[in-house]
Amino acid sequence: MELFQAKDHYILQQDERALWCSRRDGSLHLRPATDLLLAWNPICLGLVEGVIGKIQLHSDLPWWLILIRQKALVGKLPGDHEVCKVTKIAVLSLSEMEPQDLELELCKKHHFGINKPEKIIPSPDDSKFLLKTFTHIKSNVSAPNKKKVKESKEKEKLERRLLEELLKMFMDSESFYYSLTYDLTNSVQRQSAGERDPCPLWQKVDDRFFWNKYMIQDLTEIGTPDVDFWIIPIIQGFVQIEELVVNYNESSDDEKSSPETPPQESPCVDDIHPRFLVALISRRSRHRAGMRYKRRGVDKNGNVANYVETEQLIHVHNHTLSFIQTRGSVPVFWSQVGYRYNPRPRLDRSEKDTVAYFCAHFEEQLKIYKKQVIINLVDQAGREKIIGDAYLKQVLLFNNSHLTYVSFDFHEHCRGMKFENVQTLTDAIYDIILDMKWCWVDQAGVICKQEGIFRVNCMDCLDRTNVVQAAIARVVMEQQLKKLGVMPPEQPLPVKCNRIYQIMWANNGDSISRQYAGTAALKGDFTRTGERKLAGVMKDGVNSANRYYLNRFKDAYRQAVIDLMQGIPVTEDLYSIFTKEKEHEALHKENQRSHQELISQLLQSYMKLLLPDNEKFHGGWALIDCDPSLIDATHRDVDVLLLLSNSAYYVAYYDDEVDKVNQYQRLSLEDLEKIEIGPEPTLFGKAKFSCMRLHYRYKEASGYFHTLRAVMRNPEEDGKGRAANLMKTSLASDLKIKALWPREKNF
Repeated sequence: MELFQAKDHYILQQDERALWCSRRDGSLHLRPATDLLLAWNPICLGLVEGVIGKIQLHSDLPWWLILIRQKALVGKLPGDHEVCKVTKIAVLSLSEMEPQDLELELCKKHHFGINKPEKIIPSPDDSKFLLKTFTHIKSNVSAPNKKKVKESKEKEKLERRLLEELLKMFMDSESFYYSLTYDLTNSVQRQSAGERDPCPLWQKVDDRFFWNKYMIQDLTEIGTPDVDFWIIPIIQGFVQIEELVVNYNESSDDEKSSPETPPQESPCVDDIHPRFLVALISRRSRHRAGMRYKRRGVDKNGNVANYVETEQLIHVHNHTLSFIQTRGSVPVFWSQVGYRYNPRPRLDRSEKDTVAYFCAHFEEQLKIYKKQVIINLVDQAGREKIIGDAYLKQVLLFNNSHLTYVSFDFHEHCRGMKFENVQTLTDAIYDIILDMKWCWVDQAGVICKQEGIFRVNCMDCLDRTNVVQAAIARVVMEQQLKKLGVMPPEQPLPVKCNRIYQIMWANNGDSISRQYAGTAALKGDFTRTGERKLAGVMKDGVNSANRYYLNRFKDAYRQAVIDLMQGIPVTEDLYSIFTKEKEHEALHKENQRSHQELISQLLQSYMKLLLPDNEKFHGGWALIDCDPSLIDATHRDVDVLLLLSNSAYYVAYYDDEVDKVNQYQRLSLEDLEKIEIGPEPTLFGKAKFSCMRLHYRYKEASGYFHTLRAVMRNPEEDGKGRAANLMKTSLASDLKIKALWPREKNF
């Protein structure tokens, strides 16, 4: 559709339809396309894909119109329904301010002979470009009727900051999806129940997942059929669609394509091997939406943080099979308060005061899904125990026969990277999985329905939750394919199918983590692992407590934008945060200079404390234990000090709650069997770091090891091999045991 700029309006037009957006009061109106002739000097700015809605960043500031500037086709769902991802947006101030260069695709009708728009201020980064032009525009606009407070530099900076977060949400995370013909908010089962409903698509959506509902409210309230064309329901979440081929003859080594781009099968394969479509659709609730440390637990309406419904959809010929699961924060009042790294969770209300809201949450869930099987993955000991215990008590008080509670201490069962132990859980609930069934429809209608869902949670409902949901979904998919005759009864999923399937779930987990963990996972920001407090020392590119503190400021801005998108008043004093952030940036820079000195002092202190007098100290390192069974998206890496003497090495575990070492291991170098260097083991997806693994014997038994990686000195450094190479050099030169070192390899 074409976007025009007139004196008092922005006008969107396609065929005989036009939407006029006032530059005076931000109102939206439908008008005939012929009314363009009545506009004052309309200029075509280019083409856009659709309207997301409008947002007001401050009550004293103008509305901003958000348009889909660029989309990417994700794939097609059964019925030839296209699903698109929003990749770029255009943001227009509904005021008299002149628009910046939007870099829109030019329409051939009004820009004949011009291939691409001229860029006034070139910049490879859309958000940075917008900020530059925003300042330029603001300084050149004459607006005597604006309030004095709008002329304040602080308010202008705050508006820019919020606008930057808005752009990052849509363009950095790539987590918003839509379809013009398919209801992405509803599962196949819910759609089949209302397929005779003649209402337009946007009126049939599930309100929980209609993310731009508030932003598009001006249009939904018009109430005439003409408005249907302009309303595009947007979901936040994840969608991936792949076509898989069941081929047991292919070699598992034939996987030259990257994990991000699964291999494409040749057209003739379908004649020999069965082919099926698999889609993964995750829908994040817009209720209690927000950032990890800003939104935890339940609210007064029974909504929980990080609530996501994930649907796995299989399509073979005319059969579509769907299985859904949900995840969501533990539905009690709890939080993690403070700006230290990974603060200890706490309960904010008593057991008695929580009952009504816990009941409200599950009564709503049972109304929608009929039955619930809770899979609680939080640790049954340590700092998470308080949350797990509160959850179980509320379940017992609720005492509903349609609610089943299963506890599985993921970290305990999967310690030492034994992720195959998740099968212990799926085996234990196998009969429940089969009894739950799945939704199955064909051209004639519904064959069977899913009866209940699994509601999986850990603390953040991210990494652990994703692993378990993928395991449950795989059991279901194999059963579905065997029922359809696509897979032999006694065969597992083929290697290549399994590989692509795992990648899809890995991508799903990464996307949900970016949306909830926020800036920690965005491009150009610091990574999701490796940051904890170590005696006040800056870590991971000098990024521990202070960098974490700075990140919490960013969470405040992102949370404010999410609230504004949903029409929720912003309660946090953003001006105060803006001032504190500048103060802390100065402290952050000052602490960078003393980083190495503090590390050195810490190592020297524990060297004197742990090493006996008859051992000679050769070196020490502050490292990170990256055993993935200990890692969750809460950045729960374990800080360790690795000390090396002439006869032993020490692995000292650091407790950030009390700022001291609370346990350590002394291992004789004679028991050190080998040291390997390779990519950091991960639950899913591609490794971000390299690390080393120290294999040792314990009581004459082999099979024990430590997996460690280095602390990066600066954000640009990828940390590959730093600790391993340092220690390798020290061991080889000082201890003369080069024979211990095998050829570098992946583990």
